[in-house]
Amino acid sequence: MGFSLTLFLILVSLPVILAQELNFAKIVVDGTTEIAETDDTYICATIDWWPSDYCRYGFCTWQNASAITMDLSNPLLAKTIQAFKHLRIRVGGSPEDQVIYDVGNPGKPCHPFQRKGNGLFGYTTGCLSMSRWDELNQFFSKTGAIVTFGLNALNGRHNQGILWLGDWDPSNAEALIKYTISKGYHIDSWEFGNELSGSGIGARVEAAQYAKDLIILKKIMNELYWKSSFKPKLVAPGGFYDKNWFNRLFQDSGSGVVNIVTYHIYNLGPANDHNLVNKILDPSHLSNSVLGTFTDVEQTVQEHGPWASIWVGESGGAFGGGAPNVSDRFVNSFWYLDQLGMAAKYNTKVYCRQSLVGGNYAILNRTTFEPNPDYYSALLWHRLMGTGVLEVDTDASPELRIYAHCSKGRGGVTLLLLNLSKQSEFIITVYNRVNVNMQGKNGILLKRSSKFGHKQKNSRDEKKKGSDGLSYREEYHLTPKDGDIQSQTSVLNGNPLNVTDGELPILHPVLNDDNSPIYISPLSIAFIVIPNFEAPACA
Repeated sequence: MGFSLTLFLILVSLPVILAQELNFAKIVVDGTTEIAETDDTYICATIDWWPSDYCRYGFCTWQNASAITMDLSNPLLAKTIQAFKHLRIRVGGSPEDQVIYDVGNPGKPCHPFQRKGNGLFGYTTGCLSMSRWDELNQFFSKTGAIVTFGLNALNGRHNQGILWLGDWDPSNAEALIKYTISKGYHIDSWEFGNELSGSGIGARVEAAQYAKDLIILKKIMNELYWKSSFKPKLVAPGGFYDKNWFNRLFQDSGSGVVNIVTYHIYNLGPANDHNLVNKILDPSHLSNSVLGTFTDVEQTVQEHGPWASIWVGESGGAFGGGAPNVSDRFVNSFWYLDQLGMAAKYNTKVYCRQSLVGGNYAILNRTTFEPNPDYYSALLWHRLMGTGVLEVDTDASPELRIYAHCSKGRGGVTLLLLNLSKQSEFIITVYNRVNVNMQGKNGILLKRSSKFGHKQKNSRDEKKKGSDGLSYREEYHLTPKDGDIQSQTSVLNGNPLNVTDGELPILHPVLNDDNSPIYISPLSIAFIVIPNFEAPACA
């Protein structure tokens, strides 16, 4: 440990010499109270329905990447999901409201999606065979996935332009749920439709009609699962936030119908925007493009549906499939992790990333299933960041994004630090809120010398000390290979994260003395686990 620690200290000291700017910063963490809470399975990834020949902005990136065509037998695909132990997966996306289930009497032949000029998104209806549904559920069971499945909410309706009218025909969805129960498959939640709220994307349904149909679906679920000890949740509406539409949904559906409110975010704009990297590295854009939505959704649920939980049901940064050389590269982790940090502060229980496989924004390579940088960022979050969200104060510049949670599965706190600056290295000292007074934005006065507070000694605390008697923290520093933020390879504490002989790399931390400052290089990311931080909220 001594040699690796010394080597790492040398490595992290190099940017101090080379960086154009050197900034000292103080971080004050309030461990007395949780300001919000996530689910334990906060990290979620989506599996979409796009046909292999679907293209957007000239990018054709969905070959063999849908719920129907993905190679479920690939061992690396299974390993990437199993690494989370229980990864939440949402099966859904734009074409889901065109999917017919080949069970019971669907009323239509079971054909794959085919191009159709005047069809929704340019396609005919597609079909999910029960043999494929069996394969999917066997895969989910084998990998430990927790599944949300999006149902076709347009079945039986007719359209006038983008507006779809008439009552929903629940017969095909009901037949699928019956089959699922008969086979003993465990679907954690059923979602109703995709992006039909507000102005809609491709199609929309008025809130009053949607609420009416939602009540019918809830009744069907209650009847079919009434003998089951497990009751899946009803998720809705899975679309972009529109205040009046969401308010009407709650008012017309009534108390307890919707268990989970989902909405979608693509706050980086279109995938063909050549300014995406600058947007990702701009702290003002990261905040201003989405904070209003986080606030408004939380307020809507508090006022009109306090019984419901909040999920970001789909988010891929740049819409239209994501941008090549950006959405699948190291730089995108600044956006992704910042989103995870911000959303958690607004009582978001689950955050679903578009996508697991498919598009340029996938966290896995579409053809090899090898992880892209955002996969490792998500895995580190899942393993290190607990459910309790803590308040943070700092005198650092806005280019240092800071989030704090209770550590996962143990005492103490974990910090997520994102350095968006191209020139500034930050040397950071962390303090416990109980030990300081804050005076304005840039004034921090220490009340006493202890940084982390005083914990009563016990056997567990003793284990957090090295053989030399010192207390250590764990550090996970992510940098891009060769310093190129558009590299497709993340480097963890100096070691490139690559699959070797079909096995995922082990994510080892480096240990540093609790009393030493934290060094954050320009354009880097760090998870800092501080086991000896006194945080009553995390007990």
